[in-house]
Amino acid sequence: MSLKWTDVLDVAIELAESKPEVDPRYVNFVDLHRWVLELPDFADDPQRGGEKVLEAIQAAWIEELD
Repeated sequence: MSLKWTDVLDVAIELAESKPEVDPRYVNFVDLHRWVLELPDFADDPQRGGEKVLEAIQAAWIEELD
């Protein structure tokens, strides 16, 4: 299964699993964008990862940890 920017919850879960030491409340969007692109199952256009989708991923990641 390949992940896309629209797979917000799945991306957030993958990030939570791959970066357990990171508190998503303090992640900047530059790092978040890079980490999403580095996920092994991620396959989408890097240009589509704008601020709104990064905010949604960050919020889902925070929710996942709560």
